[in-house]
Amino acid sequence: MELSINSHNMELTPRLQTYIEKKTSRLDRYMPTLTEVRVDLSTQNSRNANERQVAQITIRDRRGTILRAEERHSDMFAAIDEVVDKIYRRIQRYQGKRRRRWRTGANEEEFIEGEPLPVEVEEEEEETSKIVRYKRFSLQPMSPDEAIEQMELLGHDFFVFFNADDEAVNVLYRRRDGNYGLLQPEFD
Repeated sequence: MELSINSHNMELTPRLQTYIEKKTSRLDRYMPTLTEVRVDLSTQNSRNANERQVAQITIRDRRGTILRAEERHSDMFAAIDEVVDKIYRRIQRYQGKRRRRWRTGANEEEFIEGEPLPVEVEEEEEETSKIVRYKRFSLQPMSPDEAIEQMELLGHDFFVFFNADDEAVNVLYRRRDGNYGLLQPEFD
């Protein structure tokens, strides 16, 4: 397991680095296929003092699955504790879904093999509307149900994927009522 720690607008002290290493050292026990753990720490200006310290953990495994969790707190150590607890819960949920899928007779190789999913990067908004970042990524063929699962694991509101059923690029999104919508583009 490769651990990388990045800090933004703050200094990464040896005490903080040791604390993070200790807290994340057990992740591979719960997810043996884990290959990469990325911890991003930042201090942000916020009106709410309880949301100034931000800790985010992104993990990847050999199967291409990405799990991400983020927490905000007034104390960085507390934010780290909360985000580690949240990532453990996401690992448990992910493993439970894999076990249920395996029991229902889905082909496990279809579910776990493939190229890694793209790392999604938040774009900074500017006053003028212009494209500030281009992102290229390979699409992994999957069913809409698998796309819902991956979107939930990432904690995002939308997900772009290659629909194996329709053999087309689709966009899955979460609706305000809690259900999902699927955008299926057509050419004229």
